[in-house]
This record gives sequence, C-alpha cells and structure tokens, in this order.
Amino acid sequence: MLMQLASSELALYTRRLIHSWRLSHCQTVEFVRKNAANFLSLSNLLMGLTSILCTLNGFGQWACWLLLVGFMLDLADGAVARQFNACSALGAKLDDFADFTSFGVATALLLHTHSIVDGFLVIVYALAVFVRLCFFTSEIPFIYRGLPCTYASAILACTSLLTGSHLVVLRVVSVIMILFMVDQGFYPHDKILESQLWKKMVFTGGILIMFCAFSPLACLYHLAWSISYVLFADTLWNLKV
Repeated sequence: MLMQLASSELALYTRRLIHSWRLSHCQTVEFVRKNAANFLSLSNLLMGLTSILCTLNGFGQWACWLLLVGFMLDLADGAVARQFNACSALGAKLDDFADFTSFGVATALLLHTHSIVDGFLVIVYALAVFVRLCFFTSEIPFIYRGLPCTYASAILACTSLLTGSHLVVLRVVSVIMILFMVDQGFYPHDKILESQLWKKMVFTGGILIMFCAFSPLACLYHLAWSISYVLFADTLWNLKV
C-alpha cells in the first residue's frame, strides 16, 4: 500500500515538473520571440559605444569595423521585428537611440582631431543625424525622407578605412553625407531580408566577406553597396512614391 502511494506521488510530482518545464520553456521562447529585434538593437548600441571607446583610445580602424557590424545589425533588426510580429513603441525608441549612438555620435567621432574645424564638423554631423531621425518623416509607408544615417555611416567608415583616415577626404565625404541626410529626398525602405533574392544575397555576402576577412575587399564591397543605394534608389532599390 505504501509502495503504491509513493509511486503515485512520484508520478504526480514528475507530471508537475514536466508541466512546469514546458510552461517555462514556452515563456522563454515567447520572450525571445518578442525581444529578438530589441536584442539586435542593443547589440547595435553596444557596437556604437565600443566604437566610441576605440576612437578615443586611438584604435580608429577597429572603430570603423564596429560601425560596419552595427550597419548589418541595423538592417536585420527591422526584418526580425516584422517576421516575429514584435514591433513595439519601445523597440522603435531603442532602435532610434542605437542609431543615433552608432551612426551619429560614433560616426561623427571618426572626424575628431584637435582642430576646431573638425570639432565643429563632429557637432554638425551628429546634429544632422539627430534631425534626420527625429523630424524627417515621409508619411508614406516604407519610404524615408533624407538619406538614412545607416548608409551615410557605412560610407564614412569605409572611406576612413580605405584612405587611412585621410582628414581632407573624410571632411569632404562627411559634408556630402550631411547634405544628403538633410535634403529631404526620398529613399526606399530597402527591406533587404524581405524582398528580392538578390538583395538577400547582397546582405549575406556582406556578412561573409566581413567576417571571413577584415580586408580592403570587405570595405569596397560595403562601399559599393551603400553608394548604389544612395545613387540608384529609384532604379536599383525600387523607390516608389
């Protein structure tokens, strides 16, 4: 009798344990699903903060590579949020804050020297990104007004890597990027992971070529990708207004 009672209690305890584990597993999966895009935004933020530290400590090349990693993360987080139906006001704010940190402050600091001119340019570039993020809305679904700061940052980071942080070239490119960001021209929401196969291949190629070798070839790849978006938004990247 005692053996049967002990066996029954053990079976009940086992069922409760399995049920508790399944419930916990489901809650964990749901938490990850809802916050996957936020994790990517936080990773982008971490890349930006680390890039700032690298710049301030004289590791300019690593700062640029970290910005390119943030570029890839930023392109992915929106697609993940839509895929998992996890878009939220918190996620949008987190994404904007990460973008301003990585593609505003961290990118602007690539221009930092002891020169007053470059210090002024750092401030102007960061303000241009701030204005672009806060005030430029097209009110047209999946259409940006003003060049997305993500692509401007990628162009500036690649230019810095390929020219050895040549100040004159960086100044010229940064001014051009500022003008593109504030001109209020239309640019497509590329939805690179949710559209044509060739766009997905471009994104995959960007990941592979960067992590297989941090080399000038990877810089050229990302530079050509970003410039094609800037110059051929209406034809190559399917701008429809």
